Amino acid sequence: MSLPLQGLLVVGLEQAVSAPHCTRQLADLGARVIKIEPPAGDFARYYDDSVGQVSAYFAWCNRGKESVVLDLKEAADRAVAERIIASADVLVQNLAPGAAERLGVDAVAAVARHPRLVAVDISGYGAGGGRDGSRAYDLLVQSEAGSCAVTGTADAPAKPGIPMADVGTGMAAANAILAALLERNRTGNGTAISLAMFDVVTDWMSWALHQARATGTDPLPLGVSSPMVSPYGAYETADGQTIVIGTTNDAEWTRLATHVLGRADLAADPRYATTADRVRLRPELDAVIAEWVAGQTFAAASAAAEAAKIGWARLNRPTDVLVHPQLVERDRWTTTGAPGREFLSLRPAADSADWSWRPGAVPALGEHTDRIRAEFGAPPT
Repeated sequence: MSLPLQGLLVVGLEQAVSAPHCTRQLADLGARVIKIEPPAGDFARYYDDSVGQVSAYFAWCNRGKESVVLDLKEAADRAVAERIIASADVLVQNLAPGAAERLGVDAVAAVARHPRLVAVDISGYGAGGGRDGSRAYDLLVQSEAGSCAVTGTADAPAKPGIPMADVGTGMAAANAILAALLERNRTGNGTAISLAMFDVVTDWMSWALHQARATGTDPLPLGVSSPMVSPYGAYETADGQTIVIGTTNDAEWTRLATHVLGRADLAADPRYATTADRVRLRPELDAVIAEWVAGQTFAAASAAAEAAKIGWARLNRPTDVLVHPQLVERDRWTTTGAPGREFLSLRPAADSADWSWRPGAVPALGEHTDRIRAEFGAPPT
């Protein structure tokens, strides 16, 4: 069976993570994605060389694409790019500030020339404002948007390990593209879309911003915990593992106290009656739970939590996740790559028995240049 975006052509004038992550999602859904790279290539290719001679980031964000090298500073190559864009359904670009406008490939200009095109500009801070022309990378945007200040601990702010600004922007862009394609089916008209990484992260930060506005104080970063609910945290077991136990409502707290800790007295104590009460008295409750967990093996602690229908997890490292039974038993790993450049990657998170997804290879720099130039009526390099 076909994939839902089969037959669509997507062009990525893209670098780093946010735009490539967007177009990779579209490739996973069946779109043909042509990645236009400068002669030196997408700089994310060279972060490291751990996956088939490209970086782990590049392998993650670029499977299933075709790579064509075009120097957009040269008129002849700009003409080739324009021919490709003229045939495209979607254009996504996250070039350096001002570059797309100078080249005439910003979303507004591209849609003006090609009215059925869905075109997306991804920027760091959006059009207008004092940061309009600033370069923006994941860490910088997360710092500016407050995300790092609610991660880590009070004396050690931290960047979340996942590049949330990049991933969130890629997801938001893909979502907007799908909506615009639905609208085009109804009206025949394309759309010019703009997304700012800063806007995405501040939206994801809304819970913290609402709390800060309402209380006049900043949410306290608590490491492996949450400032909003309690008990919710990480505790070390007798066999040296770490279990994370989470309660998000009064009923779960009652089950944890009564059936897991064996402390019905805590469940009945009015000082711990509400989530807000338990957040205020978090240190007391954490001490009780930590003492109980310290006397249990991980297997015993997790079994008790599961039996009481309490959320729990093991604090895993990436090397643990590679062999996680939940991935292995559900056949989530698949072989990606061209011969000689194979590696294991995860299947798309969204799947359907009606879709016949197969992993595409991660392209070498310019691997498809001559074929694509010929396809769009340009002489070979």
